[in-house]
Amino acid sequence: MVATPIGNLGDVTARSLEVLRGADVVAAEDTRVTRALLAHFGIRGKLVAVHAHNEARGAEALLRQIAAGKSVALVTDAGTPGVSDPGAAVVARIREAGYRVVPIPGASALTAALSASGLAFDGVVFAGFLPARGSERSARLLELAAGPWAVALFESPHRIVRTLEDLHAAFGDRDIVIARELTKRFESIVRRPLGGAAEWVQEDPDRARGEFVLLLEGRESVPQGRSDPAVVLEALLTELPLKQAVTLAVKVTGAPRNALYAQALKMKKASSST
Repeated sequence: MVATPIGNLGDVTARSLEVLRGADVVAAEDTRVTRALLAHFGIRGKLVAVHAHNEARGAEALLRQIAAGKSVALVTDAGTPGVSDPGAAVVARIREAGYRVVPIPGASALTAALSASGLAFDGVVFAGFLPARGSERSARLLELAAGPWAVALFESPHRIVRTLEDLHAAFGDRDIVIARELTKRFESIVRRPLGGAAEWVQEDPDRARGEFVLLLEGRESVPQGRSDPAVVLEALLTELPLKQAVTLAVKVTGAPRNALYAQALKMKKASSST
């Protein structure tokens, strides 16, 4: 499992290059991207495609190569394979077959953003990419907002504004660090109040370009005795009208009203369909 640069090619490690040069097969998320990387460092290798749409089939093909005595290096387009990128299913299958999987660490957008964020935190929840829409997205936001820890997310340019708006509705007035295009020419890392973050991005089209890591500060403290918002809300909905249940759940748990209201609507819909 070979980590590759997330932007600046100078961040590739000597060990990564050594492994890529010596591998019999290089399995890549996008062979075009990896071919350009290998060519930059004068590496020639047998490239095969293993991406989200063929991961199970690709794992079996790689397993046959390993069984035949070949060494396989698995890479993603940028960063570490298997971390919000294809690779986990391949690792699981190869480990299941009894073969050794070796991590070759390198540049990481997550740790790069955390190191430069200035946020103080006792723990971080890495949530990858949020669900794109609907009740699943609302439920995930509610779960994340209810915890005491800092939260790290990845996001793409075409969804960044909507995500910032949804985060404000769920998390309230916390600070957010918006890290964009890390290690690349137009890298930017800014800390903003979450309340005005979406508007700030919309003020300049360049601020919505590139790939993003979003870091939300954690709660300073979680009041003792507060419970899982979803559990409290579900119990209250069995006895009370929706609006009253939401109001009480906010008081009991401290979770944001908008997120609880969205979750309550989801629960009501689910109960009425059964």
